Amino acid sequence: MNEPCESGNGCHVGDELCERGVEYYLNAVRTGQADQLSAPPCLLRLQLLQPVPGTEHTLTPIRPSSALAMLVRPVEEEIHQRQAIAQGLQRALDPIEALYQAQQRPTTDLVMLEGLPAINAAIDDATRRCTTELLTAQPGGGRSSAVLSEALQRCQYLLARGVRLRTLYQHTVRYNPATMDYIQQVTDSGASAEFRTLDELFERLIVFDREVAFIPARSDRQSALEVRNQALIAFLVDVYERAWQRATPLTASSRSREEPSVIPGIRRTICQLLISGYVDEAIARRVGMSVRTCRSHIAKIAEQLGSTNRAQLGYLLATSDLLGESDVTDPE
Repeated sequence: MNEPCESGNGCHVGDELCERGVEYYLNAVRTGQADQLSAPPCLLRLQLLQPVPGTEHTLTPIRPSSALAMLVRPVEEEIHQRQAIAQGLQRALDPIEALYQAQQRPTTDLVMLEGLPAINAAIDDATRRCTTELLTAQPGGGRSSAVLSEALQRCQYLLARGVRLRTLYQHTVRYNPATMDYIQQVTDSGASAEFRTLDELFERLIVFDREVAFIPARSDRQSALEVRNQALIAFLVDVYERAWQRATPLTASSRSREEPSVIPGIRRTICQLLISGYVDEAIARRVGMSVRTCRSHIAKIAEQLGSTNRAQLGYLLATSDLLGESDVTDPE
């Protein structure tokens, strides 16, 4: 917040207060007035100083919450206008969509989608048509803020329509602030959103109303398969439900240390992958964490077993009861 003011005439251009702006505003609050000619531009831009009726240059400070309401009002009005435009477009095109579907030849119930624009367009269409339930599996740990922002808009749209949301993550998202913030915002938007985590998770899966599903077609996730075959969707939903029953509930207030099964579950999966011969990079990808964090877990496992090298670690893991124990924890 503390950008320096330019000498002589106020603050750094932007939407934040500079040091001089903060000091000037607090002094205005104490004295009850300010002068327009000497006020830093940032205070005027953020409307924290308002003209006093009947005077030429005298200003008075107002509460930041009142200034916020004044600033946000035109933004909210623009959002409402754009939403009205979007709804109008949908009303205009829905009849044509029905005619298109009526004239179109019967299509396959498996459609290959190439490229993110095509994938996102298909998911957006399924989101608009979803009325009951959305099931999502998101492996790989925390996601970027941009992806989470887009997902938040979809979730809020569905929750507002009464759709039930269930999402599966891997345990490692409990350490990801962006994902935890996203969960908080989704939870605040509706009570019908649930989240759970597992140590290891199958590939990405999205199922709308148990009528259409999306799964990756390649490992780079630049292509996807749109599934409408009801037998295949029933199979995917069954896999999802079995994983959901084994998963650990996750809320916005959850902390990993409060879930005694989380760290042992992660460590146990790492042990199983080590014995299977996976390299560090592959293990990290499977459990949804960075290679550095994965190696830290491996080091703690080695310390717990008293191993001094990788070959010895594999032998000790194979001959120990560690994989069957309820706790694979840090050594005392």
